[in-house]
Amino acid sequence: MSLGTKPLFLLIGILVLGLTIVGFMKGAIGSALLGTESFLDKPHVSLPATELSSIGPLAITNTLLSSWIATLVLIVLFFLATRKISLVPGRIQNLMELIIESLYDFVASVSGEQYARRFFPIIATIFLFVVANAWLGLLPIYQSLGIISHGHLEVHVLRPAGTDINMTFAIALIAFLFIEYWGFRAHGLGFLKEFVRFGSVFKDFPRNVGMGLVDVFVGFLELLSHFIRIVSFGFRLFGNMLAGEILLLVSAFLVTFVAILPFYGLELLVGGIQALIFAGLTLVFATVAVASADGEDHH
Repeated sequence: MSLGTKPLFLLIGILVLGLTIVGFMKGAIGSALLGTESFLDKPHVSLPATELSSIGPLAITNTLLSSWIATLVLIVLFFLATRKISLVPGRIQNLMELIIESLYDFVASVSGEQYARRFFPIIATIFLFVVANAWLGLLPIYQSLGIISHGHLEVHVLRPAGTDINMTFAIALIAFLFIEYWGFRAHGLGFLKEFVRFGSVFKDFPRNVGMGLVDVFVGFLELLSHFIRIVSFGFRLFGNMLAGEILLLVSAFLVTFVAILPFYGLELLVGGIQALIFAGLTLVFATVAVASADGEDHH
């Protein structure tokens, strides 16, 4: 470290320490100890999304608006990365190529090259959409932009889409439909053999009736497990995103400014992990669907 940079780092350290002290004094904890008024109002958490407007029967909620913004950001990024493609990529092109190549390698490592190109568009879209919504929701504007009434922020105009259970279940339903579609595409109507096992009841009748009924019940459980994926996918993403939102609101209320930065770092990590888990589970279930079909074809 050069002598010229030491005063700069010292100044930054003093500034951070000062903001930390001020944040503690202005937060709910410091205000309670000092007998002063808190800098922020008590956080209000609403599970249902807030309707801002409507277009006919379509309700425009703050989470839907947030999802549109995330989609627009992704479209703009890919447009900027591909409008002037060159052999020597610029920064944006290089970044997007790195992301796409990493995602494709991940898909290919799980499903194999045979199905990688088929699965990749959906898996990559799910990952990018989830992570974009999660990370954009960390911007301060999401917490501060809203409609003020009687001196208080009554309605948040923006809210991370992942905190709306309707949005998470919509993504889960899309993932479920594509998994089943890929299964039927790989195996045709024979894919139903995984669930419909009534033939085993009449096989070697009546000696194997008991085992046949057990097999029918197992098939029913398999069918149920496919539909349960929608619930598990939706609630897993919703629960983690909502918990992160509540954590940031409460921590910002208790201790403002610099002291909450570690929580933002944590939520950056959580957002990426949740997007990877959602996309990864979709990929694994899709791979299992086509692999089981291939396995039966070899018999």
